[in-house]
Amino acid sequence: MKNIDTMLHARWVVPVDNKQRFLEKHCIAVHEGKIIDILPSTQAHLKYNAKVNRHYEQHALIPGLINSHTHAAMSLFRGLADDLNLMDWLENHIWPAEAEHVNESFVHTGSELAIAEMIRSGTTCFNDMYFFPDVTASLAADIGIRASIGLILIDFPTVWANNSAEYIDKGLAVFDRYKGHDLIQTAFAPHAPYTVSDDSLKQIRTLADELELNIHMHIHETAFEVNEAKKNNGRRPLARLNKLGILSPSLQAVHMTQLDDDEIALLANSGSHVIHCPESNMKLASGICPIKKLLDKGVNVALGTDSSSSNNDLDMFGEMRSATLLAKISNMDATAVSAEQTLQMATINGAKALGISEITGSIEIGKSADIVAVNFDTIETMPVYDPVSHLVYCSSRDHVTDVWIAGKQVLTDRVLNTIDENKLKQACYKACKQIKKQDHIK
Repeated sequence: MKNIDTMLHARWVVPVDNKQRFLEKHCIAVHEGKIIDILPSTQAHLKYNAKVNRHYEQHALIPGLINSHTHAAMSLFRGLADDLNLMDWLENHIWPAEAEHVNESFVHTGSELAIAEMIRSGTTCFNDMYFFPDVTASLAADIGIRASIGLILIDFPTVWANNSAEYIDKGLAVFDRYKGHDLIQTAFAPHAPYTVSDDSLKQIRTLADELELNIHMHIHETAFEVNEAKKNNGRRPLARLNKLGILSPSLQAVHMTQLDDDEIALLANSGSHVIHCPESNMKLASGICPIKKLLDKGVNVALGTDSSSSNNDLDMFGEMRSATLLAKISNMDATAVSAEQTLQMATINGAKALGISEITGSIEIGKSADIVAVNFDTIETMPVYDPVSHLVYCSSRDHVTDVWIAGKQVLTDRVLNTIDENKLKQACYKACKQIKKQDHIK
């Protein structure tokens, strides 16, 4: 018998490996942070002697969910400005609030609040874009969550930087600090076509190629954005980005609610990834990303929540349900996007978009033990015929009981192991009190 760290036994294991929809009464063997075996529970004790044995008699074990688009620190703006269109929301509420309140302390508290919510929601990796990325990266590393930290770039001064050169210099310092880190990677994060110049994008493209970094960007979020671009320079934003060489397998194109068939073909041919944020897009009435057409053309589509200020949560279970239902009704086809495809968008497709599919995104031997236990032993989830269907259409983040990242248990029976919840709550109360003193609240 081989001595190992952990054996996780469950009623169902959902590997998302394109081989088995689910396995019944199986065990995941974990050692030194990695999955070393997946086998029937009846055989596991004959092969391994584990320091820790956990039995989940009515749970499904699934890959950790990957939130492929966040602005983590904006959790402190949750509910600050609701029921508004995107540009009104941004220009008249969010940007003024950011100018007034965002600093290192704000980003630390807001990001910690977001990470706590994500872990309790079964998210083990997030792809962030916000100011003070050094603060978010340090916090994520300390807490023990996997993250891709965006090196933000926007062509006007903010609390983080004054000009394009300073944004890039500061971003490169964060890249240098976390290069080779087990949990933290970085990506360039130019905000959007309408806030970043051609010269800045050319420099980002060159650096991304040299450093082998991804590019994480809002693109074609609204019809207004596309129409303004056509009016101002005669081209749709995607055509401009393509001419600049931005479209490639390193691009994570967020939102993409305004796409024609030629643009979908262009995305497919370039190998670009699309990040679908259905609930934020619905709430801001931005539009509907045509994920069925994208998937049919072979485009990799992942899921993100966007920020808590536009969603207003970081719940990937809700995002999965919204994504598949929105696809069905927008195509008037109940078969448009299946539960299995949607679960892939929240797991392995996210890993592909972030360039870490060899590390995480599915439960497979050799991958990191990023695993989530979902309890189906509740009134709301009985009976269970198909655990994959249940994950998308029936269960919620409240059914997440335990979470492991790289083999380390960060949530046990819904209690956070690496975050002081009471201390975090006090910091949030303090931040809210300061924000409410200003005139951004209606």
